[in-house]
Amino acid sequence: MYINAIGHYLPSEVVPNSYFKEVNGLSDEWIFQRTGIKERRKASAEENSNSMAISAISNTVASICYPIEEVDLVVGATYTPYDTVGTIAHVVQRHFDITNAAALTITSACSSLINAIEIVEGYFAMGKATKALVVASEHNTYYSNDSDEKCGHLWGDGAAAVFLSKDRLSETDMLVEGVVTHGLGHIGRGPEGVLLLPKECGIVMPYGKDVFVNACTFMIQGLKELLDAKGLSFGDLDYIVPHQANMRIITQIASMLDFPLEKIFANIELFGNTGCGSTAIALSQNKDKFVKNDLLGITVFGGGYSSGAMLVRV
Repeated sequence: MYINAIGHYLPSEVVPNSYFKEVNGLSDEWIFQRTGIKERRKASAEENSNSMAISAISNTVASICYPIEEVDLVVGATYTPYDTVGTIAHVVQRHFDITNAAALTITSACSSLINAIEIVEGYFAMGKATKALVVASEHNTYYSNDSDEKCGHLWGDGAAAVFLSKDRLSETDMLVEGVVTHGLGHIGRGPEGVLLLPKECGIVMPYGKDVFVNACTFMIQGLKELLDAKGLSFGDLDYIVPHQANMRIITQIASMLDFPLEKIFANIELFGNTGCGSTAIALSQNKDKFVKNDLLGITVFGGGYSSGAMLVRV
């Protein structure tokens, strides 16, 4: 399985930490010290998770070497849907006139992107698809409660698109060397760790410490599982691309692995937690840094709980 192209979209409105001083009393210094976030992007009133997905694809489609109409599988990923019936995948299929594709949208919180790519791997293995489009889009600010002192300041909006093929189609394609996901609902606080109950409350995180501990543990475990299977170690990775949940999680992972922090992509300072799209957004932003044969380790953790990891060879 190969990645043919990757791109992203971020809304133009910037929300600085100073905004939260007025709504929940938290200062810029307090937020930055505990999260690593300085600002985040917010979708406009005319935008939603579907429209941001379309924008991410529009920013990416020129980079593929085949017409988008040849895509035969569209997988959307989100936990902040605009419509739970006319989902991201279906809206994308219609907008880009992708007439001969299976279309589905999945959610496994912030690990949804890797779950979606694993679904693509399965379709390819079964011979049911040869070209796929995965699009991850989160409209966190639509569901977040800014006045929530525990997590109202964490969330940002954004989307990313990843085109994949069963076979190599161009010299610039990146090889997916391995994908793994795990359901972890039985671990720690599990489904209680992070909640989004649309008719009752926005996104809340009542057990942040439990999320932190398990994220650090399982984001490392997922990558280790893939590396062990290939007889590799963390020292063989050129870069790590972690889910952008909290800078303290990222620095803790770097410390636990004795891995150079400068080789770990982080965009949380400017964009906050962009949910399941965060790793793909970070990859897209840094793709010009890659050189041939670089090995990338992508690793994620989601509320619920769930985890996932992927190895990509440039």
